[in-house]
Amino acid sequence: MIVFKGIENITEDFRGSFVTIGNFDGVHLSHQFICRKLATEARDASTKSLVITFDPHPKMILHPNIRPFYLITTLAEKLKLLDNCGVDGTLVIPFSPEYSKITAEQFVYGFLTQKLEVKKVIVGHDYTFGQAKQGNSDYLISSGAKLGFAVEVVDAFKVGTDIISSTLIRNLILQGDVSSVFKFMGRWHNIAGIVVSGRGRGTGLGFPTANLEPDKELLPPPGIYAAFAELEGKCYMAALNIGVKPTFSDYTFTFEAHLLDFAGDVRSKRINILFVEKLRDIVKFDGPEMLKQQIAADVEKVRAILINNMEKKV
Repeated sequence: MIVFKGIENITEDFRGSFVTIGNFDGVHLSHQFICRKLATEARDASTKSLVITFDPHPKMILHPNIRPFYLITTLAEKLKLLDNCGVDGTLVIPFSPEYSKITAEQFVYGFLTQKLEVKKVIVGHDYTFGQAKQGNSDYLISSGAKLGFAVEVVDAFKVGTDIISSTLIRNLILQGDVSSVFKFMGRWHNIAGIVVSGRGRGTGLGFPTANLEPDKELLPPPGIYAAFAELEGKCYMAALNIGVKPTFSDYTFTFEAHLLDFAGDVRSKRINILFVEKLRDIVKFDGPEMLKQQIAADVEKVRAILINNMEKKV
């Protein structure tokens, strides 16, 4: 997949493409369906498939007061996931206050028609665009009829009775229901980070941990989680602790993982955490010994959960 940063860098062979447009945060199952459909139809029509997306996320520009800002995927992750859908290219449009003033008419006539000469646009049922969200799928359809490009609107994508959306997935993560995320994304929510030095309490208890600096703001709530940990091309089972350590009267936030069946120095290395299931909330124990017993029980429960999820990991 070719990545274009800005419309001025797009190559001539992508004129006349089939395109889809959106933020695609999370690249969940609905996004994947649309992008794979796009790739297949473009290939059958002997033309290119192009995903048009934005960076930063428009809400970060339009609502800069929102913090923390909950993105499911980083731009690099999003591009990799789009590549996996088989599309030929992704156009990343730098979103700015100036760009936000582009009207729906300017976007369709100036951008899609004059600059890209699109042959077909495929969008989701709830797609809106242009200044103040003036444009929608009906506007695209009527514009396409006048300007000579086809428009296909994909119905809401459901799992059971739930309509898949990035908002639904974000809310599940924030509630700690990480195990439900898989059925909407086709994978687990991930957070990566660089390992930094900790206080060594885990090692003292017999369960050394890797303390990570998370690269995302979208964290599940405090608790103990079963997770897979990807490190230097290998995957390990992990017991993850997010939050404070009330047993030691330490209320500093930490994000730390105990990698099962692993020994080695991981300081300054990058670990990617895949959240599989929440075990329990964080509680205060009557001393380190009771905490140690609970951690041992947690580790065995984590092992059982992850063994049952090995097929999904593959």
